[in-house]
Amino acid sequence: MGLLEYLHLRRRSVWDPPTPLDIFLSSPLQWTIHRIYHLILRLRGRPFRAPRDSPPIRVVCLSDTHDRIPTSVPEGDLLIHAGDLTTDGTAADIQRQIDWLETLPHRHKVVVAGNHDSWFDPSARKAEDRERESTVDLKSLVYLQDRLVTLEFEGGRRLNVYGAGDVPKCGGSSFAFQYPRHETPWDGRIPMETDVLVTHGPPRYHMDLTLGCAGLLREVWRVRPKLHVFGHVHWGHGRESVFYDECQRVYETLMARPKKGPLYDLFPNSNWKEAYRVIYYGVGSILWKWVMAGPGSNNAGLMVNAALMYGNTGKLGNRVEVVDL
Repeated sequence: MGLLEYLHLRRRSVWDPPTPLDIFLSSPLQWTIHRIYHLILRLRGRPFRAPRDSPPIRVVCLSDTHDRIPTSVPEGDLLIHAGDLTTDGTAADIQRQIDWLETLPHRHKVVVAGNHDSWFDPSARKAEDRERESTVDLKSLVYLQDRLVTLEFEGGRRLNVYGAGDVPKCGGSSFAFQYPRHETPWDGRIPMETDVLVTHGPPRYHMDLTLGCAGLLREVWRVRPKLHVFGHVHWGHGRESVFYDECQRVYETLMARPKKGPLYDLFPNSNWKEAYRVIYYGVGSILWKWVMAGPGSNNAGLMVNAALMYGNTGKLGNRVEVVDL
């Protein structure tokens, strides 16, 4: 550990949020546009509203509980756990989390594996589970790994939910469903009829500390689910509207540019053009929303990083995210 990390002036890990010095040394311009873009999203209003002619479907989103049990979980119609139920990933640890989830009153419960949930991936199972041929009783939970399921709710409403736990490589052989970071298993994989997408890892540039997958982002653009729930990056917890428009596209383009430091950002360069375009398209979208279309007119999507683990503290501290569809 260097002196700056010891003094908390630089972050100690890529899994930690950047410090002000990290931001200054990497790209003040990108950080500024990141803040402006999220202000634009707030000013554009809710991405969608629940239908008025039928009961809303309340989706309760969890992820990254790592063997812990939250003190309270809101009631709802659909419970989603986006992986990392455990830390060590043994069958016994996973079973304890499943037993807890089974006690919750939600009509449907959907789970995907996280990289820590080793038992779900036969190639990553711990030796003790292989030797004992350990099994897990999923009870009423719906486990998804590259699978689409249609769930029915009150009022005859249905949701198509697709889930997969794959993540870019981030650990050793005991981590589940990893793939090389420079490759992607996502192209054309998610069914177009997907309403709710559940992955363990985030798409690139969205609540991910830039640790997300660019291939997953491309696939999400293709499918455009109404709701995308994930976790994995604890400090990325929160929710973000996605409009799949030119403002979002140029924002992602700018975030993908190499970070060359404050001196590069100080003088005119191609990044200035992309920054201007984010603001231009963002202001235009706000004016269209509130002057032309009016309140309640949005028909966009929502991304939720549902990680409950508060950073790397080992404690649950993030709130449970609830979405009405």
